[in-house]
Amino acid sequence: MDDGSKHDHSGWEAVVLAARERARSRQALMVERFGLSGDVQYDWSMDDAQITWSRDGEVFLTGRLTMIGSVSLAQQTWLWSWANESLPHAVLGDIERVRQFGEENDYPVLPWPGFNYHPELVAEARMAAASVLDAEGLWTESMDDGQLHFMVHNLVFAAERQ
Repeated sequence: MDDGSKHDHSGWEAVVLAARERARSRQALMVERFGLSGDVQYDWSMDDAQITWSRDGEVFLTGRLTMIGSVSLAQQTWLWSWANESLPHAVLGDIERVRQFGEENDYPVLPWPGFNYHPELVAEARMAAASVLDAEGLWTESMDDGQLHFMVHNLVFAAERQ
């Protein structure tokens, strides 16, 4: 999709490089700090934008989800969550700020409602979004016909919530 925007390619590359490094370190820290490896189950809801992790049936961690976007493998397309009218409002969080960041900085991928699916471009978009919204981590739910991409925020040990 080309909307005629001027594109600051070197600026975009710098943003993506910084976002990629940030996402890698934050993801590793999230997994280590909160014990998200091994025999861990999770439950999530777009209606209330929540995710919980449990071990042996006991919830030990909760967090807030912001949906970044979705991939249709059948159509080979990406759709930003801010452009998807069928999503519950709660799961959108502040995703509109990502679109605005793209407009303000001439990075067309961010304000386009969708684009043809290219795994590397989707990865760049996810990481840039996570950086703009200061996410603690990224999370993907894969299905037969697609993928749902989320940011994770506000992680709290269940014992700390009481």
